[in-house]
Amino acid sequence: MLELAHLADLTVELGPPLELGDAPKGRRRIIPITGGTVSGARLSGTILSGGADWQTVFADGSAELDTRYMIETHDGATIDIRNFGYRHGPAEVIARLARGEEVDAAEYYMRTAPRFETGDGRYAWLNHTLVVGTGARQKASVTLTFYEVL
Repeated sequence: MLELAHLADLTVELGPPLELGDAPKGRRRIIPITGGTVSGARLSGTILSGGADWQTVFADGSAELDTRYMIETHDGATIDIRNFGYRHGPAEVIARLARGEEVDAAEYYMRTAPRFETGDGRYAWLNHTLVVGTGARQKASVTLTFYEVL
């Protein structure tokens, strides 16, 4: 049987999107990650600036999420995170998100599968742990809740 345990809540602060335009597989956007916080019993700290979300937005408004950023833990470890996922929902809900409106996360689907990598022995368990997440988009940030698959 599959069990999940809460790992951490993240608030990922975002800069203005860079629109690359339509490409063969969809509209490409790069959204800078400028900082944020991580809070959980086993994982807490800050999100460092310098990462980004390389999104592909498809004709139906759904988005493929491909983020990469760094976490600095409360005790000084550095952890690389690559987070892949999807966001989709009714066209009117996705349009409201695109305009920067606050939208209840229950109105759309946003799920992720983060992967972690670190050389710090205190967090080596993350290198081989499956994690899944739920997300919500705000005007200038994304909130994520990560669950460890036990």
